[in-house]
This record gives sequence, C-alpha cells and structure tokens, in this order.
Amino acid sequence: MTTQTQALFGILKRDGLERGIWTRIGTAFLNRDGSWNLRFDYFPAHGDLTVQMRPAKSAEDRATEQPEAAPPASR
Repeated sequence: MTTQTQALFGILKRDGLERGIWTRIGTAFLNRDGSWNLRFDYFPAHGDLTVQMRPAKSAEDRATEQPEAAPPASR
C-alpha cells in the first residue's frame, strides 16, 4: 500500500475578500485502517476558521502550476 497524504489548509474569510486567506497549516496521513492522523504545524484559534484537507501535490506538480490571479483590491 502506498502512503497517502493530504495537505491541511486554514481558510479565514476577511471583510472585503471574496475567497478568504489560505494558509497551509499541516499534513494528514492515511492509516492502514482508513483513519487519518492530522499533524498541525500551525493552528490559528479563530472562530471563523475553516480547516480543509486536500490532496497533497508533488514538487513537480507545484513547479508546473500556474498561479491564480489575485482578486482586485477593494477601495
């Protein structure tokens, strides 16, 4: 069985931002029994925080990824 990992992100919505601020906060590892171990490098304690788990990308995937356009600044 290959090791499966997921990236953990904290998403914090801020006034004026449509998509929120994403911060990578840790990694999740799949156990043999199907459960997950979550290892947090950082865990912000904010009431509006959403934690999201996504498939981890390889270094090669990250190198070829196109950056998303930043949302327009609000005035």
